[in-house]
Amino acid sequence: MNSSRRLFLAGAAGVTLLPFAAEAISEGLAAAIREVTGGAELRTGKVTLDIPPLVENGNTVPMTVIVESPMTPDDYVKAVHVFNEKNPQPQVFSAWLSPGNGKAAVGTRIKLADTQKVVAVAETSTGEFWAVSAEVIVTIAACVEDII
Repeated sequence: MNSSRRLFLAGAAGVTLLPFAAEAISEGLAAAIREVTGGAELRTGKVTLDIPPLVENGNTVPMTVIVESPMTPDDYVKAVHVFNEKNPQPQVFSAWLSPGNGKAAVGTRIKLADTQKVVAVAETSTGEFWAVSAEVIVTIAACVEDII
């Protein structure tokens, strides 16, 4: 099945497909990404998401996002946005960059409520959006709303 037909059928079924994912993503995650990107096309490539595929504790998951960019005044990464599928708030964080950063790299620790997909989106000064995703298996969940 070609890409445009798959996207049409997914849209008709009420699910959203990202270009880098063969499977559907939740509508909440897709809506959060659309809110940041304005519905712009997400391209693959240029973005690397370094996050462990298996974590014992979701309370402190290390991650790094690196984006290939010349970081010149005319062509640089303007922002890095990170989203996840199952946390109470799908947008984890945004980091704003400038050519003065020299390198488009952001590292932090995040909480993950459960096993889920994490998506990193890089926004460039030229108006392009580049994305990558990773599935992270969490054995002890964080972000639990009800404490027993």
